[in-house]
Amino acid sequence: MAESAIISRHLRALWGCPGTELGVVGWPATRRERLFGSWHYWWQAHLLDCAIDAANRVPTPARRRRIAAIARSHRMRNITGWTNRYYDDMAWLAIALERAERTQELSAARGGLLALEQQLYSAWNPGVGGGIPWRVRSDFYNAPANGPAGIALLRLGQVERAQQMADWLHDTLRDPQTGLVLDGIHLPSGEIERPTFTYCQGVVLGLEAELAVHTDDDRHIDRAVDLVDAVEDHMTHRLVISGGGGGDGGLFNGILARYLAVVALMLPGEGKRPEAARRIAAAIVKTSATTAWSNRLEVEGEPLFGYDWSKPARLPGGSAGAGKFTAGGSVTASVVPERDLSVQLSGWMLMEAAYQVSAAGL
Repeated sequence: MAESAIISRHLRALWGCPGTELGVVGWPATRRERLFGSWHYWWQAHLLDCAIDAANRVPTPARRRRIAAIARSHRMRNITGWTNRYYDDMAWLAIALERAERTQELSAARGGLLALEQQLYSAWNPGVGGGIPWRVRSDFYNAPANGPAGIALLRLGQVERAQQMADWLHDTLRDPQTGLVLDGIHLPSGEIERPTFTYCQGVVLGLEAELAVHTDDDRHIDRAVDLVDAVEDHMTHRLVISGGGGGDGGLFNGILARYLAVVALMLPGEGKRPEAARRIAAAIVKTSATTAWSNRLEVEGEPLFGYDWSKPARLPGGSAGAGKFTAGGSVTASVVPERDLSVQLSGWMLMEAAYQVSAAGL
């Protein structure tokens, strides 16, 4: 139902071209949004990732065609190629394209993957002690770029670089007081930006869990276990992921849910602590999904999720109050955040994560 709601409210052909589909970033949409004047590169990468979840859950020809159409449309709308100036954006698209190729045999993505891998790998900057910046020529090195880039490069076979990224994140951005991952650091000045966002925890959890599988190195298990504990303590209330927002922030909690499911399904280790971490990760995903579902609105028979899963969703009224770009390049929330594609993608992502955990018997 979450998938169906996105398809009916948000998916449209790009500029009327046959064989294309892209997500309109608001519902109800402004004229600019309907014409894809605003399209938000990284939101579409998560749309593609969710479409892959659905095809992996129940493979159908229609779902496979949709994956190919979204990938093709992403390349078309980006105009200049597969890449852009933001390393976090490129990392999210690399993750989605790699999954599309590996699980759905989307061979057309190979050229894009090669271009993205080259950008992500070469952005590593040993001159400032490692890390990749948020965007080209920035002095800000953050978890939202290094976490997904590490996951993408690991899945593309760059295990050593992925391990360097995980070590850099742990040594540079892990807060010793809370155990959470901080947002980022300005280099070479060393000034740390201290906000703790849910998606920063999610990408580090995913990276550490997958490295634990690939390397058989206990330090990755230990870090993942510690971070699950910190997330439970500081980012959930009664096992429901806390808060939420709109605009770019609309995706944050869904990303955490996705990678908590990765921990629940993949984290190795037979001791009490790894077993407890897997159990807690699964419980957070399932409890968040149950709560988000109970707080949804039903609009024409399809769900509309709230931006905060612990509160009843609100119906957006008309197309007024759309989010805007900030000078820094991020997207603000709509006046009613539920109109944002990002918020609805988070709901879909959460439901797919809960399906995966439940189907595994966790």
